Amino acid sequence: MPSYQSSSVENARKAVAARLREVRLDAGLKGHELAARCGWHKSKVSRIENAITPPSDADIRDWCAGCGADDQAPDIVATSRTADSMYLEWKRLQRTGLRRLQESRVPLYERTKLHRGYASHLVPGLFQTPAYAAALLSSISRFHGTPNDTAEAVDARMSRARVLHEGTHRFALLVEEAVLRYQVGDPETMAGQLGHLLSVMSLPAVSLGIIPFAARERGMWTLETFDIFDDQRVHVELLTAQVTLTAPGEVGMYVKAWGDLQKMTAYGAEARTLVTAAIDALR
Repeated sequence: MPSYQSSSVENARKAVAARLREVRLDAGLKGHELAARCGWHKSKVSRIENAITPPSDADIRDWCAGCGADDQAPDIVATSRTADSMYLEWKRLQRTGLRRLQESRVPLYERTKLHRGYASHLVPGLFQTPAYAAALLSSISRFHGTPNDTAEAVDARMSRARVLHEGTHRFALLVEEAVLRYQVGDPETMAGQLGHLLSVMSLPAVSLGIIPFAARERGMWTLETFDIFDDQRVHVELLTAQVTLTAPGEVGMYVKAWGDLQKMTAYGAEARTLVTAAIDALR
């Protein structure tokens, strides 16, 4: 795994390593004996048990077979895949295009009652117009070299936004003023997007705040984009991957950061003035 440090990810990987070690000990095997049975270099068992090298599905099956515990392999494989899902590289998530990624997130959004988020450089996906989303997703597809299914991905993203109008969900999102100024697409696309933000602000389920450039004595520095789902789960977006955090301590840190960012946020008429000024700057 790359250098992003997360106790959620590390603990999940360590749990898999600990289970594999227990399987080996229950079989009465030393590390080098198991390695010989699996046809591995003797150091591989140690690397896996110390969570240095994440085991593949095949490694887990070979390990369990070597210990005479084939029946435990399916459960450990499932646990390992859960650990892997906490750090997912975009190239893996997007290998078949962007549409499926958009669709895969729908169940999470549908079951979330309170969705809090922060964006420092792009309009949040739920608030994007089709034209803005098309410009953004096409550039993402080009950058990552994924199959170009932009039109289908945009449709899926727009469909996901129906949660803004359904059920009892609440959305409290904060965006830096820079989001209003970074031009995605042509000026017409950007003007349409900013106009849409003014409409979104009036939705009963939505609280959209803008952190002004002029916010004095910032109590919180600019952060990476993140979303908090019911104080149980956080998604952090990096250039290379999406990181999912579930450890209470880590989730709590992002909840605290969101609260500190909110203290600098403009709402209502003041926020609308910032959006309107950004529209005027496009003319």
